[in-house]
Amino acid sequence: MAKRVAVVLSGCGVYDGTEIQEAVFTLLALDQAGAQYQCCAPDMEQRHVVNHLAGKPSDEKRNVLTESARIARGDIKNLREIRAADYDALVFPGGFGAAKNLCSYAVDGSAASVQTEVGRVIHEFAAQRKPIGAICIAPALVAAAFSSDKNVHPTLTIGTDEGTAADIEAMGAAHAPCGVKDFVVDKKNRIVSTPAYMLGTGPAEVFVGIEKTVKALLEMCGDR
Repeated sequence: MAKRVAVVLSGCGVYDGTEIQEAVFTLLALDQAGAQYQCCAPDMEQRHVVNHLAGKPSDEKRNVLTESARIARGDIKNLREIRAADYDALVFPGGFGAAKNLCSYAVDGSAASVQTEVGRVIHEFAAQRKPIGAICIAPALVAAAFSSDKNVHPTLTIGTDEGTAADIEAMGAAHAPCGVKDFVVDKKNRIVSTPAYMLGTGPAEVFVGIEKTVKALLEMCGDR
């Protein structure tokens, strides 16, 4: 039976939402592996909107769920509808939206808070021993989600960025350096992470790391 994976998006566009290539590579890797996926996102206003052509903030207002639907070709669910019981794994592509909309890491650093529904699904999947994937900056989100849990100290990677790695460790997680084409598996907490565009310089090498991450994530499914 095909594995079912919930893919949490955070908008559409690297600077204020989901990194589009990372999202597409994740969906491609899942599809190639024979898994089924459901894109989802919180129904909330984006922290801000960035004009990706000019690289500057815009006065526009946009909704995270509505913008994420662009990547999902309209086939998307409100995150509040997602329950761990209905899926085998959870995965977060990167992009600044993971650090701005899904949590406040981009603003608050190691004191980041996590959006309510995002925190709920992370803890729900973890409680059911279902694996979680985190790509690019998303490991900082995962670290923030467990920062108040004294019993969970996940091992994660964002590559080699010392500042972000220090913040991850300040939140109670361990950071493991990793190359863009590789990934880190936390077997105890059932979390797989990869640096992607935290290190990557182009789509080909980023896809390699994401494909490996997805494969490891799916191999964990059902092995609880």
